[in-house]
Amino acid sequence: MRKKIAAANWKMNLTWQEGASLLEKFVSECPSLSAHQQVIIAVPFPYLNNAQGVIQNRNDFSIAAQNCHHKAAGAYTGEVAASMLQSIGIHYCIVGHSERREYQSETNSQLADKLQLCHAHQITPIFCCGESLPTRESGEQNSFVQTQLQESLFKLTPAQIAQTIIAYEPIWAIGSGVVPSKKEIEEMHGFIRKSLSDWYSAALADSIRIIYGGSCNETNAIDIFSIPNVDGGLIGGASLHVSSFEKIINSL
Repeated sequence: MRKKIAAANWKMNLTWQEGASLLEKFVSECPSLSAHQQVIIAVPFPYLNNAQGVIQNRNDFSIAAQNCHHKAAGAYTGEVAASMLQSIGIHYCIVGHSERREYQSETNSQLADKLQLCHAHQITPIFCCGESLPTRESGEQNSFVQTQLQESLFKLTPAQIAQTIIAYEPIWAIGSGVVPSKKEIEEMHGFIRKSLSDWYSAALADSIRIIYGGSCNETNAIDIFSIPNVDGGLIGGASLHVSSFEKIINSL
């Protein structure tokens, strides 16, 4: 059975005092998860070490970075290397979020390098892919996502892809309140898994977790998580509120 994931992405929100209070409430109020469920919380870089300390008694909780650089080291002021994340015990990192693709002009080639660096440092990447609204309206969403997979993700070996999480996030749904239909989500998640099967193997594809991100909240999570090939969610705004995120966790 694939482990179900509720992943929070705080983005550039919350002071550390606010974030610590949020984490402490999650830890104290969220009941223990079953063996096939997991919570991952991606916090801003300055909070990583302290956040690890807050959740240290919850084996079902993990802290993730929101990004890493595509170079191993060097004169890249303000950037953070995968080796730095490894050195403080971080085992998960978001790679290729649509906001970084758009605002930092990250390319598929750079993301391929990030994926390799994550795996070289025992970090499980959460690889994001997804299409814009014009791409969806033109009916080209499958070929667009296929290119993202081929130019970044499919550079990985079978052993590496087995330790990778995929997050499908239709760009047009992120933070917009607009959610694709269950049919649209099911079709894309099925397409991604079929692409994995064609490139690697059916058995390997069946083991890889594919989560959904894009205006997923406490009211629609249980419906989205019930869709075939959906193994949880990458949650933005709703993860900033204890009651909302707890309901999403319970929807697993």
